[in-house]
Amino acid sequence: MSLLKVTNLNVHYGAIHALHDISLEVNEGEVVTLIGANGAGKTTTLHTISGLHKATSGSILLEEHDLMRTEPSKIITLGMAHVPEGRHVFAGMTVEENLLMGAFIHNREKGKIEEDLKSVYERFPRLKERCRQAAGTLSGGEQQMLAVGRALMSRPKILLMDEPSMGLSPLLVKEIFKIIEEVHKQGITILLVEQNAKMALSIADRAYVLETGRIKMSGDAKELLSNDDVRKAYLGV
Repeated sequence: MSLLKVTNLNVHYGAIHALHDISLEVNEGEVVTLIGANGAGKTTTLHTISGLHKATSGSILLEEHDLMRTEPSKIITLGMAHVPEGRHVFAGMTVEENLLMGAFIHNREKGKIEEDLKSVYERFPRLKERCRQAAGTLSGGEQQMLAVGRALMSRPKILLMDEPSMGLSPLLVKEIFKIIEEVHKQGITILLVEQNAKMALSIADRAYVLETGRIKMSGDAKELLSNDDVRKAYLGV
C-alpha cells in the first residue's frame, strides 16, 4: 500500500531547474533510499516533500493528503517527521527539552508524552544519561541520536532521514544504521537520503538513483547494490 507518492515533481531555485519530473513511491513498511552524488537533488527532494521548499509543479500525496496544499507546520500532524541534514538540534536547550519539542505539536496528554519519552530513553540510553545536558555539548553521534529521538516523539508513520551518517566515524556510522533498522522494525516507514550508498542499499528494500535532478535508475536495493554502473559510480568499485 502506497504511503507516500511523488509524481512529476519539478523544483526551481530562481532560474535553476533543480528537480526534473521526479516520481517516486514509498510503500507502507518499506525502507526506500535515494542515492546520488553531491548536488544530485537528494536534499532538495526531501525538503520539498516535507514542505520546506515549494515545488513548481507536480504532486505529493501522503496517503490521501495533498502535501502541496498543506502548510509545513501541519504536515507533521499527518504522520511525517524529518530528521534534517546536520541534525539541527536546539543547542542551548537540554536533551530532554529537545525531545519534548518533538511532541509539542501534537499537544498530547502528559501521560502519553512521558510514555514516549521513556521509550526514546530505552532506545537511546546515552540520551537518558545526558537528559539535563545542553544539546550543543553532545558529540556528533549523540546529536544524531537526539535528532532521531526528537522525530520519534511525534509518533510518525514515515520518517525522512537526510544524511544521518554525515561527519561520523566509521564505528558510529554502523551504530546509526543499526538504529535505522531498529526504528524500521518498530513499524515506521523510512525514506533515507544517504551518501554512504553501500550502507544505504544494504538496509533498503528499494532505491532511486538521482543524477543532476533526475531519476536515472530505480529498483530493488540489493539488485542495485550489485549493478555494475552503480558500483562504479557510487560504491568506488
